[in-house]
Amino acid sequence: MSRTKKLKILIPVIMLLFLGAYSKHRLLDKHDITGRLSSKQMSEISGIAASTINPGIYYVHNDSGDTSRFFAITPDGKIKTTIYFKGDTRRTLGVTDCEDIDVGPGPEKGKSYVYLGDIGDNSSNRKTIAIYRFLEKKSWASDSLTTATAVTLHLKYPDGPKDAETLIVDPIEKLLCIVSKRGDTVAVYTTPLNYKANDTLTLTKRTKLFFAGYKPFKWITAGDISKDGKQILLKSYEKVYYWRREPNEHIWDVMTRKPQELNYEPEKQGEAIGFTPDGTGYYTTSEGVFSPIYYYKIP
Repeated sequence: MSRTKKLKILIPVIMLLFLGAYSKHRLLDKHDITGRLSSKQMSEISGIAASTINPGIYYVHNDSGDTSRFFAITPDGKIKTTIYFKGDTRRTLGVTDCEDIDVGPGPEKGKSYVYLGDIGDNSSNRKTIAIYRFLEKKSWASDSLTTATAVTLHLKYPDGPKDAETLIVDPIEKLLCIVSKRGDTVAVYTTPLNYKANDTLTLTKRTKLFFAGYKPFKWITAGDISKDGKQILLKSYEKVYYWRREPNEHIWDVMTRKPQELNYEPEKQGEAIGFTPDGTGYYTTSEGVFSPIYYYKIP
């Protein structure tokens, strides 16, 4: 085949490839900035989760350095309610390093609960970590300031302290799931939701996960599960990983399968991701004063 004929075939193929990539970017990889975190109080946001009972409300919180509180906000970043609680009386601020938040079932059938994970441990030296559980209230969509009663669970790792920034409440198998942050591989740990106040339990190690890339960019900084338990997200500093769950599949088995990589706009220090209530999209935001809130539609 002559060079001219080869070029006549090659050029249209290249154009089609570019057109396909452009179309994917325009049609499938859409994202919007829905607003910005509206207050300097929210300067180190590390988790975001959709309310189950308050439409249009998401819960966010700061990580280490803040007191024992979290916020109910709208997708444009406005604070509706600041919720304070009594944390660990041995800690000056009541908490050590809250790194993720989720909303799911709990001890009372038909009720919704917020779970705040005080699971950060940069030096990997905490003997126990803590999960704070709160009964979700309708008034959190309208009160400007309130207090909530926390039910505390203390947890230990079976293989020594770990730093973690991902807390997932599995509504199907009624489990708390923690994914560690650092290392060439990370680990998945679980414990049942049916615990009592002030219990100290040992997590069960389920599996290890490997994600390609360079440290620290590949470290796992956040995760979430859809309200029906059928979709799962994990994120690193530079990527978002997505799985669809098969019937009767354990959450840790889901995450061992090859994930789909979804669109993600790299953030200053992105450590928060959360599904919309209907599971058709997700929000991310970052540490930093007045950080943007990004919305992505799941393709």
